[in-house]
Amino acid sequence: MFSHVMVGTNDMERAKRFYDAVLAVLGAGEPHRNHNATGQARLFYRHGGSSFCVTEPINGEPATGANGGTIGFKCSSAEQVQRFHDTAVAHGGTSIEEPPGLREGRLGAMYLAYVRDPDGHKLCALYRPT
Repeated sequence: MFSHVMVGTNDMERAKRFYDAVLAVLGAGEPHRNHNATGQARLFYRHGGSSFCVTEPINGEPATGANGGTIGFKCSSAEQVQRFHDTAVAHGGTSIEEPPGLREGRLGAMYLAYVRDPDGHKLCALYRPT
């Protein structure tokens, strides 16, 4: 359904260190770096036909986390969910909500972990066992 997701950052090098480590857990490689037409630095991580992008805000205002927004990353195992979480925390992220683990609900069983990146964006690692 989605081609890409883009988040803003107030510190591109800090964001790069964080997302290089966290997205490597999912199999993403080094990002493509560029600057848009008005000079803002951007990173494009590509994996599995999708892109995750980090940018300096085009409007010149500070980047903020979306209130009520969550970006979910599909994982291939419960262990990968835990590695995503632990790597995020080790690289400046903050663990939020319940500890990583199995959640039972009306949508079935899911392994989940929630973190905030250094700019405050809420990220979710999710694995649905079959």
